[in-house]
Amino acid sequence: MKGLTRYLIICACSLLMVACARTADSNKSSSKNLRLAFITNNSADFWTIARRGTEKADAELDDVTVEFKIPSDGTAAEQKRIVDDLLAKGTDGMAMSPVDPENQTQLINEAAKQTLVMTQDSDAPKSDRAFYVGTDNIAAGHQAGGLIKEALPQGGKIMIFVGKLDVRNAQERYQGIREALQGSNVEIIDIRTDDTDQVRAKSNAADTLVKYPDIKALVGLWSYNGPAILNAVRDANKIGQVKIIAFDEEDPTLAGVRDGSIFATVVQQPFEFGYQAIQLMHKWLRGDRSFIPASKQIFIPTLVIKRDNVEEFTKKINHLRGRS
Repeated sequence: MKGLTRYLIICACSLLMVACARTADSNKSSSKNLRLAFITNNSADFWTIARRGTEKADAELDDVTVEFKIPSDGTAAEQKRIVDDLLAKGTDGMAMSPVDPENQTQLINEAAKQTLVMTQDSDAPKSDRAFYVGTDNIAAGHQAGGLIKEALPQGGKIMIFVGKLDVRNAQERYQGIREALQGSNVEIIDIRTDDTDQVRAKSNAADTLVKYPDIKALVGLWSYNGPAILNAVRDANKIGQVKIIAFDEEDPTLAGVRDGSIFATVVQQPFEFGYQAIQLMHKWLRGDRSFIPASKQIFIPTLVIKRDNVEEFTKKINHLRGRS
C-alpha cells in the first residue's frame, strides 16, 4: 500500500508539473507582442483617416505593433507582394482591402493558412477570410440612389464613374443605386471606369458632358471621382446645371458640397475601419471570437453629408486628419 501511495504521489506530481509547464507556455503565448498589418487598395486621402484609426488602436493596445501598407500602384500584384512580405516576416494578422476579390480569393486562402486574415472596406466573402469590417455597400448605394432622386425630382439621364468595376464595393454600390432607382424616371446611361487614374477620371467625366449634352447628373463611386467630376463640370461651365453626387470626404468634395457645386456625398467612416480592424484582430488572436456575427460581416454605417451639415463634419474629419 505504501508503494502504491508513493507511486500515485509521483504520478500526481508529474501531472502537476506538465500542467504548470503548459500554463507557462500559454501565458508566454498570450503575452507575445502581436504584429498586425493594415493593407489599403490605393493611396487616396481616404486611407489617411483609416491610418489614424489604426494608430489609435495601436496606442491603446500595449501588446500590438501595427504596420500600415499602401500599394504603390493600386494593383492586385502589388498587394500580393505586400502580403508575401508580411507572411515572410511572421505577421500575426492582416486586414486587407482586396483590389480584385474574385481573383484574389486564392491569395487570401493561402495567407489564411498561415495567419489571421480579415477584409476591410472591400470584402471577399467567398474566401477563407475570418471576418469583414466596413461599409454595407448595397445600403450605401441605396443612400446614393435616394440622393439622385432628390436631386432630380423630374428624372433624367445620369452617368456613373468608378475606378474598377470588378472591386466588390463598386459592384455593390452600383447594385444599390440601381435598386433605389427602379421605378423612377432616372436613366443610367452607363458606368465608366478609370483604373484609379485620376486624370482619366476627369477626362471620362468631360467626355460624358460633351457626348451627352442633356445629361442631368454625374455620380462618382470612389473618393477621387467626386473631385474629378467637379473639375470637369466646372471646366464645362455647367455647375448647377449638372448635379453631382459623390462618395467619401476628399477636401474638394466637401468644398463642393459647401458651395453647392456638389449636391451631396455619402461618406464612410474609415477611421472606424482602421480602429476596429486592429481591435478586433487583437481580440481574435487573444481567443475572443464572440464579436463575430453569423454573416462574418461587421458593418459600419455610412453618413449623408449635405450643405446643412458639411461644416460640422469637416471640423470632425480635419481633427482626425491631424489638422486641428
